[in-house]
Amino acid sequence: MPDDTDIEVPGEEGRRDLIQSLSRGLAVIRAFDRSAPSMTLSEVAQRTGLSRAVARRFLLTLVRDGYATTDGKHFRLTPKVLDLGYAYLTSFDVWAVAQPMMAQVVAQTGETCSAAVLDDAEIVYVARVAAGRIMQVGLNVGSRLPAFCSAMGRVLLAGLPPPRRDAILAAAPRPTFTDRTLTDMAAVRAAIAQAAAQDYAVVDQELEIGLRSLAVPIRSRAGEVRAAMNISLHTSRGSLPQIVRTFLPALRDAAAQIAELLR
Repeated sequence: MPDDTDIEVPGEEGRRDLIQSLSRGLAVIRAFDRSAPSMTLSEVAQRTGLSRAVARRFLLTLVRDGYATTDGKHFRLTPKVLDLGYAYLTSFDVWAVAQPMMAQVVAQTGETCSAAVLDDAEIVYVARVAAGRIMQVGLNVGSRLPAFCSAMGRVLLAGLPPPRRDAILAAAPRPTFTDRTLTDMAAVRAAIAQAAAQDYAVVDQELEIGLRSLAVPIRSRAGEVRAAMNISLHTSRGSLPQIVRTFLPALRDAAAQIAELLR
């Protein structure tokens, strides 16, 4: 009987150790998104590449367990699906300790403060403290952005071993969001190298015109980059040197406080 020691994730050669039905069930959940919040059986089968019979079994299982609902024709996820993501957040110690420090950054800067982790070629927002402004960037916990052109993504990529970072950059698409988006591989690598050298990253309107972002890494006591933290602000708040000079100390101070509390 297998024990809990030295468990290695199998590759293709170890597929007999994997549960394919679990992967398919997760694919059914991921098939639902903003563009398709409600789907028929045929639509789910088409999106997932599963047969109608297999997709039907997964959907009915999700309905039975409370993760989906149906009116007899259309299927829709329920809020219970959020429990899956919340399980990650509650087990992620950065989330537990970062909120007070992020609130401190908001109080000092007047800007919304967010934290994110790296998930392959994307960053995933895991914490967010909003500033009291009428206009807010439409990102919340669970939102994703490409790592290559986001400030938090660049500091997170900078913290990876070079072979892992190179593999991610080589495989990931690099879409153009604005005329300022760096998509050339050499330019992206240079921006990440700069983030590593200065221990912060600034992205100037690469994701959205008029929006800048300043990010710092969040490290454990051992120095491992565990997450990233940023503030996003409008270009009217000042030039890039002014933004760095004004707001970087607050972010770095908060990141240092979080690092002291991480295991």
